[in-house]
Amino acid sequence: MVSSIASYIEHTLLRADATAKDIRKLCREARVYGLCAVCVNPIFVALCRRLLRGSGVRIATVVGFPLGATPTDVKAHETRRAVADGADEIDMVLPIGALRSKDYRYVRTDIRTVRKAAVNKVLKVIIETAYLTRREKVKACRLALEAGAGFVKTSTGFGPGGATTGDVRLLRAAVGPGPGVKASGGIRTIADARRMLAAGASRIGSSASVAIVRGAEEQ
Repeated sequence: MVSSIASYIEHTLLRADATAKDIRKLCREARVYGLCAVCVNPIFVALCRRLLRGSGVRIATVVGFPLGATPTDVKAHETRRAVADGADEIDMVLPIGALRSKDYRYVRTDIRTVRKAAVNKVLKVIIETAYLTRREKVKACRLALEAGAGFVKTSTGFGPGGATTGDVRLLRAAVGPGPGVKASGGIRTIADARRMLAAGASRIGSSASVAIVRGAEEQ
């Protein structure tokens, strides 16, 4: 039985030591549990495309990950390659240092360049909330929308903190009702996921997707 919460979840595996066998398992679970998407490192996008063809499960990958400090032209190249390999969605890390330096032109251009390279694919901007003040989080959301992103995302899962309901509420308030908000980082239970959705998230990124869905089915 597939839980309705599954349609919000991106089954995520971004560990450095993930193997092709791990990715095959990830894709098999995404199919079985009716998850929205898988989120993998770029080298596995083509494999996921083969494994998930015809399933309806989307393929997300990461760009400028996990620090956001990659030069813009390199992020654009990563994006074009990911799209060519079969990615449906791009999760890019915002240049955090530039944002904190108030170099808003650089941040906007960085996102806009990746937006152009992603053609008609979904673009999510990871703002890594644990590094930012409240004002910086709001500014990051506004820059992301100005540059054409469809989502803002709380965290990489590799920073000093993950998603919080407070941050999800803040991001939702900053972007309004239309754009997506992806909560990611430290979401491991059905209770965690429901709190994030109630706070305004429209996507959940988690490596514990199966446990979350099974938790929903048991209730």
